[in-house]
Amino acid sequence: MSSPTPQPAKLLVKRQFYTFAEPPQTMQLDSGAQLGPITLAYETLGKLNQERSNAVLILHAFSGDSHVAGYLTQEDTRPGWWDSMVGPGKAIDTNIYFVVCINILGSCAGSTGPASINPATGDFWALTFPMVTIGDMVRAQKHLIDHLGITKLLSLVGGSVGGMQVLQWCVDYPHMVRSAIPLATTSRHSAQAIAFNEVARQAIMADPAWNMGDYYNGPGPTHGLAVARMIGHVTYLSDEAMREKFGRRLHTGSLSFNFSGDFQVESYLHHQGKKFVDRFDANSLLYITKAADYFDLEREGGNLLINPDLAAVSFLVISFSSDWLYPTYQSKNIVSALKKNGSDVSFCEIDAQWGHDAFLLPNARLHGLISGFLARMRHEHSIQ
Repeated sequence: MSSPTPQPAKLLVKRQFYTFAEPPQTMQLDSGAQLGPITLAYETLGKLNQERSNAVLILHAFSGDSHVAGYLTQEDTRPGWWDSMVGPGKAIDTNIYFVVCINILGSCAGSTGPASINPATGDFWALTFPMVTIGDMVRAQKHLIDHLGITKLLSLVGGSVGGMQVLQWCVDYPHMVRSAIPLATTSRHSAQAIAFNEVARQAIMADPAWNMGDYYNGPGPTHGLAVARMIGHVTYLSDEAMREKFGRRLHTGSLSFNFSGDFQVESYLHHQGKKFVDRFDANSLLYITKAADYFDLEREGGNLLINPDLAAVSFLVISFSSDWLYPTYQSKNIVSALKKNGSDVSFCEIDAQWGHDAFLLPNARLHGLISGFLARMRHEHSIQ
């Protein structure tokens, strides 16, 4: 009788926390408000080399967290959200790179946000939490990167709202960045994207249990949050993906002639909404979607990506053919602006049927592009 094939050891990671901006040294936000203390949850994989030159900062999308890859415990059954991309021998190879992923300011996965306790009052921040922007998120991240002793990042990588952070990092701290990989993102939210976010916010605020954001001692707006997630999930998929995955197939086998949900796609959305309620905070969704709506690198008739300081930064901009939330023309606008700086800019539209979420799914072409680009950056900057 043959012995069972041994399973590979799990890659274990540890969630860490960094607190800064202790009063009176608070951090000023773009709104003019002051915030502090601020705690950021983060995780690292790999080792920082002696020159501290092999760091790759991964920025997560709006509902993501710092748990990008690996497992937090031996008992975990699901790895981090980008485990297919990040790890030993993978496209972002943690045998080579020191990977950092930080939970964004305003979120609910360990970093300071509306679900945190306001130390000045001893109560939840809720809607007394100040409005934050993508710029504020990046400013907070820089405090942590400085704390880690990293003065120059080999690369920034992020998709969707994470891609917005990539671009904001380049605009705000170009001298700290060697290269950047914005995926499935935009330099400003379109009216359509703002509209979907507003409908999601209204779904939460219309739930009586939202209680003007003061719900932490009760059940909270579970129905509104689930509907908000359902709305968002529709924008993450594509017509082709829905047709392939669900078509008009029935969930129960026959029509019910009531409103219980006859179709598989309805059942899927209900499931996604319920899962989301179990892990995310409704107020955080309000704050982060508003930050994404405020994001605009082309405000006041200019374009902040057109900046001679960005000439030394290399870019790999990637879009996906079926992404209708941030369609390819928006990535091409980013490329066009960056080329005006004389920047080294590579662009690729990947043919993928899964819509906006395609950047999160295993894809051999995406993995090859990112792996090859990072290897080129290492070679050009003589990084071991």
